[in-house]
Amino acid sequence: MGQKLVGILLNAAMHGGVPRLKTGQESLANYEEAAAAYGLTPCFVKLSDIDVASGFSSVYMKKGLQGYRRQIVPTPEVIHNRAIYDPRSTGVERLLRQGIQVYNSCNRYGKDQIHGLLERSRELQAYLPVTASGLSGLREMMNRYPDLILKPCRGSVGNGVMRLTRSGEGRWLWSYSLSGSRRKVSRSVNPDALPRVLRARLSSVPYLVQERIPLAEINGRPFDLRVTVQRGWGGAWQVTGLFAKLAAPGGFVSNIARGGEALKSSFALEQAFPGEEAARIRMSVLSLSLALARELEKSLPGLADIGLDIGVTKHGQLYFIECNGRDQRYGFQKAGLRGVWKDSYRQPMGYARYLYEEALRMNSY
Repeated sequence: MGQKLVGILLNAAMHGGVPRLKTGQESLANYEEAAAAYGLTPCFVKLSDIDVASGFSSVYMKKGLQGYRRQIVPTPEVIHNRAIYDPRSTGVERLLRQGIQVYNSCNRYGKDQIHGLLERSRELQAYLPVTASGLSGLREMMNRYPDLILKPCRGSVGNGVMRLTRSGEGRWLWSYSLSGSRRKVSRSVNPDALPRVLRARLSSVPYLVQERIPLAEINGRPFDLRVTVQRGWGGAWQVTGLFAKLAAPGGFVSNIARGGEALKSSFALEQAFPGEEAARIRMSVLSLSLALARELEKSLPGLADIGLDIGVTKHGQLYFIECNGRDQRYGFQKAGLRGVWKDSYRQPMGYARYLYEEALRMNSY
């Protein structure tokens, strides 16, 4: 099979770091290795460097010992989107209209949107926490549940997440992290006169209010599971791997960026459950994750590479927590799962080759 280009679409800031090998958590070496396994050559591009009219793009490509250099190439026919754009941006849509196959064409979905799509499935409803929205939803949920999690619909890596816990004597405990810090703050609040700052937050941006799932714990620290589900060669969904995210001591969010710790999923589950039960839960998590991906793809065109957060209660009940459209794969590396980390790059490149072969097959008719 001859080599073909596969585009890796990056945001401008990350794209600018390619020649200096400064791309944050994205591994250029993993892309190179994974693409080569499928006879592909990766090129790194940003939207503003794609000229739809001419069909050519300015990209970064590796040139041996010279490192990454700018080149003008025909715009790749297949592009893996790893960028997040303003919802009003039409750049990716223009590429799709030109017949360019952009997979994970949108990778930032609101938590409310994802919850609504999954709620349509009768089979999956049992795995969804009870959910409301906004200030009115908060008051309703406070009447029903003693422990709540408040999440911004568009938040990421745990930013803006808050907790409200009934503390007795008619009071609630409001917990949150200071902006730009991992330091947690807690204060007692009157449910009949919620703090102005709290009310302002829920009024300024859309928030989900959910019953807090009593997650399984290790030494008093709750954990959930990050499951990477991807389409690879052949086009079918498969679970590439999973790891556990353990909340920081005293914390209520498990995000690694907020002080959480990445662990091997088998180790975490075996710490919280007997051996056979841990194995059963792990298999159930894999099955649920595939069912979630297949349900979401019905409504989200181009979906091919996602990270799902799955909670497990102390009694082994599974709950869907959230879907990450741009899965941060570095958790596998931090959990000591280097092989799975590499696989999380290999699968999308296999899917790119699959899309090329499918287009060739269709054009041969």
